[in-house]
Amino acid sequence: MDYSQWVSVQREDGETVGYLDPCDPDYNQVIPRNILGHAVTEGCEYLTGEELLLERGIREVMDTWVLDDGSAERTEVLSIVEVSPQGIVLANALRTKALQPTERIHVSWPDIARRLTISHG
Repeated sequence: MDYSQWVSVQREDGETVGYLDPCDPDYNQVIPRNILGHAVTEGCEYLTGEELLLERGIREVMDTWVLDDGSAERTEVLSIVEVSPQGIVLANALRTKALQPTERIHVSWPDIARRLTISHG
């Protein structure tokens, strides 16, 4: 996916809270995407999308996540350690909280394939 046309949405302090993915060349309709690149709603007007992302913030980064939810190989609960255009870095949530060494897992950014889902357990 080409994300070169995405417009970053930033809080007053400069922290990026998400992106607006244009549905048309004039950006009349956009898809608001969170910091991971997940669509948070369907297409909407530019200002509506911007307001939505500012309201949401980045609080979901603090949630716990599972990778490829439903696969037998990945039932581990993970925490996001870093998000950047170079990738999303995750680690075992409990070990990270306890400041213990743990394997780092790298997922491509943006996570358009939605390999990451919020843990519900």
